[in-house]
Amino acid sequence: MDLDLGAVRAFTAITEDRYFGEAATRLGISQQAISKRIAKLESDLGVRLFFRTRAGADLTEDGRAFLHHARSLVGLADQAVDLLRGRRRALRVDVLDTRLRSVELLRAFHQTVEDVDIEILTSNGLRSAHGALTRGSVDVFFSRVIGTLDEELRHIPAYLEPVHLLVSRDHPLAGRQHVEMERLSGSTVWMPGNTPGSEWADFYNVLGAAFDIQIDTSGPDFGWEHFMERIGSGEHIGFGGEELRLPWNPRTVQIPLVDPAPVYPCSLLYHRQNHHPVLALLTRFIQRAFRPFDSERQWLPAPDRAAFTVDRT
Repeated sequence: MDLDLGAVRAFTAITEDRYFGEAATRLGISQQAISKRIAKLESDLGVRLFFRTRAGADLTEDGRAFLHHARSLVGLADQAVDLLRGRRRALRVDVLDTRLRSVELLRAFHQTVEDVDIEILTSNGLRSAHGALTRGSVDVFFSRVIGTLDEELRHIPAYLEPVHLLVSRDHPLAGRQHVEMERLSGSTVWMPGNTPGSEWADFYNVLGAAFDIQIDTSGPDFGWEHFMERIGSGEHIGFGGEELRLPWNPRTVQIPLVDPAPVYPCSLLYHRQNHHPVLALLTRFIQRAFRPFDSERQWLPAPDRAAFTVDRT
């Protein structure tokens, strides 16, 4: 049998106040509600706990036998709640890569608030989000959102990061201050880290289809240093985010893309039942820092546009 803790708390309150009405007022419920709780508790236990006198409610013999254990149950419950409320647990934030803009946002947020701990983890993106957020092993995910999310998950737009072109210093486009998207028509861009089925691979597949660009995902993927060396050698051209902190390579040039400027959409995801006190502060910070999609000069896949566009009507 599972005891209703609310009913047990009502029982201990009546033993202290002696009157149902006074105990109900202290608990913030109606007298009818406290009477129902006691009736259910007596029904569940199969005994009578109180008898009424002119001086209030007195305990029966069974009630007196139950009182010590009832107080222990309520006391343990209160201790557990106080322990969790007082626990200073870091806000656990999952990012796809610590070189991404999401980490820079977290650093900026950390500088605006006092006495806040943040723990940064990495995973394989959106595919990990549901399980980790539901289990509570992660409080926040930074990720592009595609498809339909579980109804328990919430997300807000976090940022739009411009995509840049990466070429060797010997490449014909290396001396330009920016590169129009039409100039890449018919080109092949090497992105060995584009995991099939991932949200970022989907983004670049849609980008490639929109601008007649072939996305080469052949590997193996030996990491950012190897990637930059291959770009610098002139074997390939690549894409990277404007604020992606790539390893420096003297033979590699990073150039903004324009007309239109493709931007990668990233959202902040969290579980609606997550009540970590820092989460509300972070979401407000992200909302204030967000800059919406500019349809006149930027490009986004069609499914992303609604969430990242501000209605100006």
